Amino acid sequence: MLTLYDRQVSSRLLLGTARYPSPAILAEAVRRSATEIVTVSLRRETAGGKAGGAFFELIRELGVHILPNTAGCHSVSEAVLTAKMAREVFRTNWIKLELIGHHDTLQPDVFQLVEAAKILCDDGFEVFPYTTDDLVVGERLLQAGCKLLMPWCAPIGSAMGPQNVAALKSMRAEFPDIPLIVDAGIGRPSHAVQVMELGYDAVLLNTAVAGAGDPAMMAEAFARAIEAGHLAFQAGPLEPRDMAVPSTPIIGKGVFA
Repeated sequence: MLTLYDRQVSSRLLLGTARYPSPAILAEAVRRSATEIVTVSLRRETAGGKAGGAFFELIRELGVHILPNTAGCHSVSEAVLTAKMAREVFRTNWIKLELIGHHDTLQPDVFQLVEAAKILCDDGFEVFPYTTDDLVVGERLLQAGCKLLMPWCAPIGSAMGPQNVAALKSMRAEFPDIPLIVDAGIGRPSHAVQVMELGYDAVLLNTAVAGAGDPAMMAEAFARAIEAGHLAFQAGPLEPRDMAVPSTPIIGKGVFA
């Protein structure tokens, strides 16, 4: 089981809900992934008017935990206001905090991120911060009151997979008892296996599933990959070697005259 802010879930896949071809395909992807947490952008969906209301009803019918996010926010005041609106709409203190600082890479503005996290944590929110793999920023977010971290492994929607494995390893080593969820940059199930084998606790996906030829099938593929990676980490995989090591003992081998 995975514990996130005193709430236990069995699935280690968090699924985004944007850019699916249809609501029916989104619903099927959620079911086949077996996820228990989906992210929802309040700003994006409320802009849809009546369609936004129908979307919210669909999400409620799926029976999953809702993790509202502040996608599209570029300032502390904007993110805090969006979080407070989301709490009213979804009746949850959970909030995925996004504060974008760079338009091309969608890299978070870590300075404003820490400031907003402190304000929201002090206001009773349980913050899921989308951050970089920087150890200092991670420490500042924990000091602000966050109880987990969500580092990227590549820019949002890029599907490039882990770009700095050494940094991800360092973050896992630096915060051994903090839940770490890779958020952004995962493109293939093999990428998910890779980060889970590093000891990460979960993966948050959106584009890699919603943009697939068959989103529901891809959601199931990712669910299996994440579970496989987690099991592999628990089992203790062999570290790479720079020499061959025979699997068959050479002592006592048969000799044929």
